[in-house]
Amino acid sequence: MSAAITVDALRRYAVSRSLFPPVDLTTAVQQLGYLQADPIRAPARAQDLILRHRVADYRVDDLERNYAELPLFEDSIYNYGFFHQDTMALLHPRNASQRLQTFMAAHAPLRREVLQYLQTHVETHPRELEVALAAGRRTNGWGGSSSATTLILEGLHREGRVSVCRRESGIRVYAPLKKTARAVSPTARADGLIRLMVNLYAPSPLNMMLRLVKVMGSCRSGADYVQRFDLMVKRGEFCIEKIDHVRYVWPASESMILGENNTVRLLAPFDPVVWDRQRFEHLWGWAYRFEAYTPAAKRKLGYYALPMLWQDRVIGWANVLPGARIEFGYTQKKPGGVEGKIFKRELDLEVDRLRVFLTAR
Repeated sequence: MSAAITVDALRRYAVSRSLFPPVDLTTAVQQLGYLQADPIRAPARAQDLILRHRVADYRVDDLERNYAELPLFEDSIYNYGFFHQDTMALLHPRNASQRLQTFMAAHAPLRREVLQYLQTHVETHPRELEVALAAGRRTNGWGGSSSATTLILEGLHREGRVSVCRRESGIRVYAPLKKTARAVSPTARADGLIRLMVNLYAPSPLNMMLRLVKVMGSCRSGADYVQRFDLMVKRGEFCIEKIDHVRYVWPASESMILGENNTVRLLAPFDPVVWDRQRFEHLWGWAYRFEAYTPAAKRKLGYYALPMLWQDRVIGWANVLPGARIEFGYTQKKPGGVEGKIFKRELDLEVDRLRVFLTAR
């Protein structure tokens, strides 16, 4: 282990490289590589909460409002989110899951009808398609029921046959996919996706990164993703070092960014800074849990607790209540003395920023 790399240095590096100076919306998604999406609004969707720290003057729903004019697209990698169009060639072709293959095969006639409808319409709203084809409802992947035609649309999206052209009140509106990206080889695709993940989550615990690499490779044929990762390490593209008791990986081209600031930020539960719960506990010394799906009586932090980053430490969390009221919780004693005055000032500024962000344009 390099004597210069301590847990403190790693923590500052993790915060500094992910929370880059604010840019425009397209550039922010391009720099992140992948923006995780989540439908829960408490107080806003995860994608909006992530972007507000990285896009200048960002307001809630700016992504949805401007999506149709931006060079972005929605798709899945290990879960669902937004990408810059430069990465489209990395995601397809992709092998459908056995469950999806079975569903689409069982509804082959309906799949053909949906494709025919899509070819004769510039865009397709799921409700309009449901009315036009009247195919009834089916069990969805969550155990509930959805329109059969909506499930077919989602399957075609997963297959890479259609794209999301815009959203209407959060509902995905589809169009036939316009393939503009040049095809790349399976090994180039693997290398590109691995770089994307390392860039997004570095410095990342090696075992977590390998799990993501395996998940990405499990639905894409033509390359052994773990083998490609090992080769990229041997080529010197990534550094791997044991810091404290955890092996971490990050891009070899980067020096340890040790920026310092006196800023408070309330982060989304899926923000890249806090997404990896193993890294979170190692760097910040306590276990953060996302409790939206935990029974209310068993919650310790709250329905949608936002981790509170102060300088390079996560010292607590916040819950935004109706009326934009905010309740705070702390894992340790609040900063006191001179530091406490600076902290209070910065927390007040962050609360003001959050309230402005929640005021849609």
